[in-house]
Amino acid sequence: MPTTQQLQDFAQQVRRDIVRMVHAVNSGHPGGSLGCNEFLTVLYQDVMNYSTNFTMDGKNEDLFFLSNGHISPLFYSVLARSGYFPVTELATFRKLNSRLQGHPTTHDGLPGIRISSGSLGQGMSVAIGAAQAKKLNGDSKLIYSLHGDGEMQEGQIWEAAMYAAGKKIDNYIATIDYNGQQIDGATDDVLPLGNLRAKFEAFGWTVIDVEKGNDIDSIKNGLAEAKSLTGKGKPVCILLHTIMGNGVDFMMHTHAWHGKAPNDEQLEIALNQNPETLGDY
Repeated sequence: MPTTQQLQDFAQQVRRDIVRMVHAVNSGHPGGSLGCNEFLTVLYQDVMNYSTNFTMDGKNEDLFFLSNGHISPLFYSVLARSGYFPVTELATFRKLNSRLQGHPTTHDGLPGIRISSGSLGQGMSVAIGAAQAKKLNGDSKLIYSLHGDGEMQEGQIWEAAMYAAGKKIDNYIATIDYNGQQIDGATDDVLPLGNLRAKFEAFGWTVIDVEKGNDIDSIKNGLAEAKSLTGKGKPVCILLHTIMGNGVDFMMHTHAWHGKAPNDEQLEIALNQNPETLGDY
């Protein structure tokens, strides 16, 4: 199993990938990508049981579904650096005829991508279906999904949440990126979410909070606790308290970098915040 330092090093390289990718094409979503970096690093490098010999059915392996598909720079970097496809392909992000579109798609067969996502609110329904299929097939592996907190404003989320609890989908862990920011501002200003813990619990879920959502060890402990709560008749929700733009100081704590690319000067500032050698694609 990787050490905390190894996971931190992996996350640092992913952070470099993210800012480079969006800068190269002057488009993309760095804020949420940076905020969820440590979570996806731990999930793929330390927690999930999966094969890079990718098949869509995913039998006998843990599966992950990205619902907030706009954070594709993060997803692509983690997949590439986990061995799903060559790291050099990251340089094609958002370019014509690339398999790495701005929001993940399935029609080009990019390994690791199981659903086209970015239409917010839909990923939980898909993940629940996959989890139910595993139960029906006697497959003991788990389903994971990731969602934005602004996505909780979508009605389909709550239909899915009600279904998961009603059907005792207890092989499923949904994580909410709880950074308090969305594309048009703070979630409290756009549409307040209220008490998400109380809401999910009222729908019949088991809920845990990871207060330090950008800390490797806190994430490891949170995911371990979540896994220990599966198989007990209820779906599990992790409220992951993150910082949007984490790791790049001028992007942190603001929605302004939800979907804006850094210019040349800003890229250099972002990259030089860590003195380690920057690898090339």
